[in-house]
Amino acid sequence: MSKSYSKPIVLTVDDDPIILNSILSALKLDYNVRPFTSGKTALKFLDNNMADLILLDYNMPELSGFDVLEVLQADPRLREIPVIFLTGSVNGDDEIRAIEMGAMDYLLKPFKPKSLITRVRLQLELYKYRHHLEALVEEKTEELRQINRKLEQRDKITLDLLATASDLRDHGTGEHIARTTGYARIIVDALVKNPVEGYILTDSKASDIVEAVKLHDIGKIAMPDNVLLKPGRLTEEEFRIIKSHPMHGAKMLEAALGEEGGDSLLREAFDIVYCHHEKWDGTGYPRGLKGTDIPIGARITAIADVFDALTSVRTYKKAFSPKEAFDILYRDSGTHFDPYLVDILKVNESEFLSVMDSVNSQRDREGCL
Repeated sequence: MSKSYSKPIVLTVDDDPIILNSILSALKLDYNVRPFTSGKTALKFLDNNMADLILLDYNMPELSGFDVLEVLQADPRLREIPVIFLTGSVNGDDEIRAIEMGAMDYLLKPFKPKSLITRVRLQLELYKYRHHLEALVEEKTEELRQINRKLEQRDKITLDLLATASDLRDHGTGEHIARTTGYARIIVDALVKNPVEGYILTDSKASDIVEAVKLHDIGKIAMPDNVLLKPGRLTEEEFRIIKSHPMHGAKMLEAALGEEGGDSLLREAFDIVYCHHEKWDGTGYPRGLKGTDIPIGARITAIADVFDALTSVRTYKKAFSPKEAFDILYRDSGTHFDPYLVDILKVNESEFLSVMDSVNSQRDREGCL
């Protein structure tokens, strides 16, 4: 609400006309004084107007100064107006109570005009300075927000590039990352919408999991081409080499995390990269973790990753149909996969198929360009 006066507006509230006249006489040269003889009429004025400062008497009929101050403090629009309490009482408890309720200062009546002018000027200067500082803080805060947004965007681009690089080495396209991320998002969204004990995800944790899934195979960057790209089945030694990719990926991320532990996204990525080949019954690798000792992000990734592997063509196998892939996952519930997460998959089959169709359709469109 804009003010219509060039001078600061000082609202005065006192049931004694003599006091109001003395305030008006002392302040009228430098301030636009708006006098009121009751708290009720003053508050009525403030319904549609503002003031730069309020001089408020303590002892008034109907609404006391404390009553008026309480109303002012309860209104977000009015609570910032500095209030100087006027009192003829020498009771220190009243002064303390007024300050505790939000008054900025108090002045004993009768007061000298010079003392009143000094107190008013000081409070208005402090009010102006405080708001100047608040504006500076908000300006700097917004600058930091913009810097953080840029850093987050840069980090996301870097992680996406790393994820794509690892996928291109293994599959020749980025489709595996796109589909696996889409499948994981379906499970994550279901957990967020229907939280149950042991599977509760905060919004931040959910977002981190979906982003971190992209990096699950980053360790394959360290795999030799003759093993990673070999057509046909791997020998026992070659399979041992491939099984080391979670450890290679974990070492890469461990270096990025540093001694301070990094941010939540990198920590989530570390867990997923290191543990997405662990199995619910403890027969997975590289650590042989079992059940809920496997991080939830890794358990989600395992389902998404295996479903995409089953339904995709590899040099050593044909693609399974979605129904065949679903049946394999259901069969391995409670051994390879977290049974609760598999139950989520069962009621979201159509969403999995939608992700598959969407990514594959995009590939086909781009192939025609």
